[in-house]
Amino acid sequence: MALKIKVENLSLTIPIISPDKSFRHTLMNKYIGGNINQSKNSHVSVTALNNINFSLNSGDRLALVGHNGAGKTTLLNVLAGIYKPTQGTLICNGTVTPLFNQAPGIDKDDTGLDNIRTVCMFLGMSEAEIVQRTPDIVEFTELQDFIHLPVRTYSSGMLARLSFAIATSLQPDILLLDEGISVGDQRFGHKAKARLDKFYNTIDVMICASHSEQLLRELCNKAMLLNHGRIQAYGDLDTVFAAYNQVQEAV
Repeated sequence: MALKIKVENLSLTIPIISPDKSFRHTLMNKYIGGNINQSKNSHVSVTALNNINFSLNSGDRLALVGHNGAGKTTLLNVLAGIYKPTQGTLICNGTVTPLFNQAPGIDKDDTGLDNIRTVCMFLGMSEAEIVQRTPDIVEFTELQDFIHLPVRTYSSGMLARLSFAIATSLQPDILLLDEGISVGDQRFGHKAKARLDKFYNTIDVMICASHSEQLLRELCNKAMLLNHGRIQAYGDLDTVFAAYNQVQEAV
C-alpha cells in the first residue's frame, strides 16, 4: 500500500498575546486541552500538539478520539494546512480536502444553483469539475424548480439535501472530517446512505474526529486517542476505545 500521510515529531505551540495579566492568570487556571506554559518573562503559550508521530497508507481510515480540547480539531487543522506546525515534519501525498462544515460558504441569498458553484469552488474543484458534477448534484437533491430560488426559501430538510449532495460530489485523495456527514431527512435517508457508502469507498485515506463511537466504528479501521495534545493510544479500534473509556471513567 502506498504511503499517503507521514507525521514525524510534530508539535504546535500557540502563543497567547495579551497585555492583561489578569487575563493570563485566568487562562492559566482555566482548563484547556493542551499544556499551558509560562516563561520567565511572563509570555504564555499553549502546546496544542506535542510530538505527534504516525503514518497512514492507502485504504486507512483513522478515527480521532479524545475529550473536548484533546487536540483532535487542531490536528485536523494542521493536516489541512490551516495551522503550520512549530516543529516536526508533515508529508501528504495527494489532494487533501477538509470537510469541517458540510457545505462551507453557503449564501442564503443566492440560489441553490449559485451555491453549488460557490461551495464547489470553496472546496477546491476546478471549473471543469464543477460543470461536470453540477447536473448530478441537482438531480440528487430532488429540489426541481427550487434549485433556482434563494436558499433562504428552503426548509431545513431541503438545505440538508443540497449540502449533502455537494459534499458527496467530492473526489478527494485524503478526506478530513470533523464529525460525519449528515444524510438529511428520514425519507431521503435510504437514498443518501447508498450515495454516502459509495462516496466513502472512493476516498484513499480518511481521518475523522467524532465523539460517536458508533460512527467511528462504522467508518474507520484504526484509531488514535489524543490527550492534552499527545498521543495516548494508537492502533486497532478495540484497543484505542478501551483506553479512551478508561480515561472517561477516571474523569
